[in-house]
Amino acid sequence: MSKILLIEPPFYRLYDPRMSLDKLPLSLGYLASSIKENTNWEVKIYNADFYAPSISSSTEFLTGSGFSNYIKNLTDNDYKVWNEIKDYVKDYNPEVVGITTKSQNYRSACNTAQIIKEINPSIKIIIGGPHVSLTSDEDLNRENIDITVKGEGELTIIEILNAVESNLPFDNIAGVSFKNNGDVTKNILRGQIQDLDILTSPYKYAKTILKDFEKYPLNSFRSIFATRGCPYNCTFCGSGKIWGHKVRFRSVKNVIDEINELRKIGVNYFNFDDDTFGATSKYIVELCNSLIENCRGIQWSCELHVKLITPNHLSLMKKAGCDLIKIGIESGNNEILKQIRKNITIEEAINASKLINKYKIHAMGFFMVGFPQETIETLNDTINAIKKFNGYVTYSIFTPYIGTDAYDYCVSYGLIPKIFDVSKYNHQSPENCFCLNITHDKFRAIASEVEKVVDKKNLTYGRYLMLKRFFPTNILRKIKRSFRIFKNYCKK
Repeated sequence: MSKILLIEPPFYRLYDPRMSLDKLPLSLGYLASSIKENTNWEVKIYNADFYAPSISSSTEFLTGSGFSNYIKNLTDNDYKVWNEIKDYVKDYNPEVVGITTKSQNYRSACNTAQIIKEINPSIKIIIGGPHVSLTSDEDLNRENIDITVKGEGELTIIEILNAVESNLPFDNIAGVSFKNNGDVTKNILRGQIQDLDILTSPYKYAKTILKDFEKYPLNSFRSIFATRGCPYNCTFCGSGKIWGHKVRFRSVKNVIDEINELRKIGVNYFNFDDDTFGATSKYIVELCNSLIENCRGIQWSCELHVKLITPNHLSLMKKAGCDLIKIGIESGNNEILKQIRKNITIEEAINASKLINKYKIHAMGFFMVGFPQETIETLNDTINAIKKFNGYVTYSIFTPYIGTDAYDYCVSYGLIPKIFDVSKYNHQSPENCFCLNITHDKFRAIASEVEKVVDKKNLTYGRYLMLKRFFPTNILRKIKRSFRIFKNYCKK
């Protein structure tokens, strides 16, 4: 039987070998299920960014010593993670390897491809994922990559494997580019999958095809995609160009069936990985009503656009088990929000977080610093907004992804270096500075202060939630009031 190996290349483990992507990569799960259902190929998923038991890290580590480790380990051929990949590929001995790649791990994906070709040059290497979908076909200029797949790959991979098995050319396979006698052939793009219900759950075969399945914590299998596509058009995001701006919906029954299958293995907390949960009021109501009726006892989290945060939605979501809502705020300055086409104001975002808290749902805010139009004043506005936000904070540094409008803006203003090594730039990279009005050193100093504010806030908020579990709200209020009085007294 022919074999294909699907790989998530290492990223976090290059910062520290004990850090980990503790999840089944959904893209590989969907590909593997499609292969199992529609071909005779044997398939394995190898998450090379997984380690158990994993450790967590602070923002300061990711932007400091951890980043130095990452840069060093990217080119250290003797680093243990690269040797692990080498050993597993030798042991599994596939005919085809598929590697998924985001911009942040693109260099890692290329290293992985090189390792594989050194083991056996006849192995066909396919790369796909967000980075490939957003870029041109320059990837095929690399000697170790044979085929690239743009867009959704569940149907494309079946046609590729059928062609390999029958020794047929790839000329008629939509969505791929490939090498042909030294030249690059670029086929037409494949249309998006309109009926998402035809796709098999990414978890259906996980127990038998995911390497080290038994070592994964249960929360590694909690991610759900109910939709594909995002109706919004933020300048820095590539989602619209990957999934499209027209949202496609799985049927509610299809989503519920997947959740109930996962409950059988003990998963009772879920996260909707959609770009924006529900996308429409109608779908939110329909899905939540079905969760209330068919999935009692579960809890879940999601990312929700500020415009969809209403009392009616929150009330229904709380009844359906919603425990955490993440909102993309990005900047604390309204002019920056307008420039990046966020379609919200900071006042709306802060009010939305208060409304979430009112319905006893936890809030998490995504904040980003370093947009091209930033000034010291706008960065201070973001710091103040972070301090005001009542919930956890996820912090990022603006990163211009190739293929996005923000990237094109940076190019037009000369903010992109001539040699743009995407592996050096990610949302916690100290190399990032794409500001027109702020020098790198000044931006780095301000960003370091933001990182300290974020780490302190999350630590304080985490302790507050822990106390809340053991003390009634009125007691906590009295404790906080007494602490303020004592603090003011000490200042006198």
